[in-house]
Amino acid sequence: MDNRKRRRELSQDIRKKIIDKHLKGKGYKTISKQLEVPVTTVPHIIQKFKTHGTVANLPGRGRKRKIDDKLKRRIVRIVSKEPRTTSKEIKGELQGQGTSVSDRTIRRCLSQSGLHGRRPRRTPLLKKNHKKARLEFAKMHVDKPQSFWEDVLWTDETKLELFGKAHQLYVHRLKNQAYEEKNTVPTVKHGGGSGMFWGCFAASGTGCLECVQGKMKSEDYQGILERNVLPSVRKLGLSRRSWVFQQDNDPKHTAKNTQEWLREKRWTILKWPSMSPDLNPIEHLWKELKHAIWRRHPSNLRQLEQFAHEEWAKIPVDSCRMLIDKYRNRLIAVIASKGCATKY
Repeated sequence: MDNRKRRRELSQDIRKKIIDKHLKGKGYKTISKQLEVPVTTVPHIIQKFKTHGTVANLPGRGRKRKIDDKLKRRIVRIVSKEPRTTSKEIKGELQGQGTSVSDRTIRRCLSQSGLHGRRPRRTPLLKKNHKKARLEFAKMHVDKPQSFWEDVLWTDETKLELFGKAHQLYVHRLKNQAYEEKNTVPTVKHGGGSGMFWGCFAASGTGCLECVQGKMKSEDYQGILERNVLPSVRKLGLSRRSWVFQQDNDPKHTAKNTQEWLREKRWTILKWPSMSPDLNPIEHLWKELKHAIWRRHPSNLRQLEQFAHEEWAKIPVDSCRMLIDKYRNRLIAVIASKGCATKY
């Protein structure tokens, strides 16, 4: 077996110098010695130049590609039409058409086309009437002045778990350190408990946050609004005459007695399209709040509530302002997607 190291390919600059010296009448050995290249290589370079008129690498060298441009376009079309199609399914379809390609080659082809395998994003199940309502909302409000959005009090509820979901956390560890205590997330049966929280915010910062005791009914919801909405409006400096109350279409919010209660309050209420969490910027603050709490590792429900109030109050006003300053982009995205879910 030949164990000699494979020589590196000569650069085009060296090849051109070989031709120059040859045209000046230099011999093979002289050229080899002056340029420090194998003497057997010199005549090969010269012969190539005489035959093809160039010293550059010629096309067609190496193994031919299994997937040509036409087949590549076909594979891309299959995935563009149905993104959930696996490489093995594509392989089977191509084999049925008389083309044999490995699933690994198919994956490489898709990656080169920018179609990388990704986990699908979870979005609400939007029916035709939901998309229509979302599109109408976006078109109706896309030209509202910025001052309108600055006077909206955004509200929502969220569940905070005592032990956060492990799949949303990452640790940097060595291969054999998976079960060291610092690299694990403690879990208990039935999740260890959780708390439901109602909160609100506006462009000027976060408002009140209240922990919901027990299962919330429409009467409980009305009590939360009574205790928190107007104090938040005053705290955040919203206009007393033009401020707008936002809530989603949760059954407790749309219950008949809640609607009557709201009418008595005479608040201006933003008509909200169902199944539209991406239109409520408070969702970003909930995510920020959950990460902040998980970093503090609450050990019981009392600590969970304490940390929630502390971290909610720490959310920077700039974060709230930025969400509202860019709110119009959400409406534009809904219009562009014809009412479908957006990246927000």
